[in-house]
Amino acid sequence: MAGETVRHSVIAGTWYPGSPPQLRRMIDGFVEKVPPVEIPGRLVALIAPHAGYIYSGSVAAHAYALVRGRTYDLVAIVSPVHRMWVGHIASTSADFYETPLGRVRVDHEAQDALDQEVHLQYVGQDNEHSLEIQLPFLQHLLAGEFALLPVMMGSQEWDTCETLARGLAKVLKGRNALLVASTDLSHFHSQLQAQRLDRVVVDKVNAFDPEGLARELASGKTEACGGGPVVATLLAARQLGATEARVLKYATSGDVTGDYSGVVGYMAAAIFAA
Repeated sequence: MAGETVRHSVIAGTWYPGSPPQLRRMIDGFVEKVPPVEIPGRLVALIAPHAGYIYSGSVAAHAYALVRGRTYDLVAIVSPVHRMWVGHIASTSADFYETPLGRVRVDHEAQDALDQEVHLQYVGQDNEHSLEIQLPFLQHLLAGEFALLPVMMGSQEWDTCETLARGLAKVLKGRNALLVASTDLSHFHSQLQAQRLDRVVVDKVNAFDPEGLARELASGKTEACGGGPVVATLLAARQLGATEARVLKYATSGDVTGDYSGVVGYMAAAIFAA
């Protein structure tokens, strides 16, 4: 329709395939290798990594395999911001996000409702990869179309996490919605040091302990570029009735490349109401 704006892909053809058939085949290849997992209850949220698919796609597939064939009216993706200033909490001003698999409509009503709670900063053609990279998995694996609530955290302080969590819970309550937190873990340590640092995040997520995770991140005892999105998503999921979290897969880039001298950690997890 005339006047509608599109946030075009900034990573198609580099971070993931730009060819739709190749992209679908890659996602299917990842998901087909994921062993069956039973989540004892209602799935509320996922945590997935955001590196290039060749590095972290096999880990992300452990989260997204859980939603294959499901339908959601709304998916809220919470990501960090890597290379631009967007204020404390931002969202797109565009009407659609576009990937090689098509366009995803931005739910402006949900945006407006969240804006009332957290005072969003609206941005145009952003270059944030960590939110976009989740979309092809959702587009390919979900049954039917879904609307998107994109959230980018320029601040990952505890107060921002708490505020965003309350806002997300209020906006998503009673809706057929899925929350997704986008994060990688430690960056460019040796494999052994990365595993030690990342174990802290894995343990805090498995314990469903966002407060403890926030403390460990603030103290420097662990690392996660999307630590704030994970904390906010855990807090929001709790307010939406979630009672448990489970890490489904952990790996590093070294497990793909064979270079263990400086790796990036990746984690997939599910948050659910048991």
